[in-house]
Amino acid sequence: MSDDKSTAGNMLDAAKAKINEGADRLREAGHNAAHAVTGDAHHKAEALEDRAKAELHNREANAEYNEGKREATDGDGK
Repeated sequence: MSDDKSTAGNMLDAAKAKINEGADRLREAGHNAAHAVTGDAHHKAEALEDRAKAELHNREANAEYNEGKREATDGDGK
């Protein structure tokens, strides 16, 4: 976000981050299911890691979206 992107660029980055968040949450669910079946603590650790990644991507998406919204309303369109 430190570079000066257009509104569309920010919105595209927000969408990418949301897709990554969804993928992380699916992996988390898979690891939780594997942990429930096998009881292997390794799966639980991987689920926690994927949850942390998902939260990071969620924060990134929100920040990019908010920046894009600011760019759209500041009048210059860039």
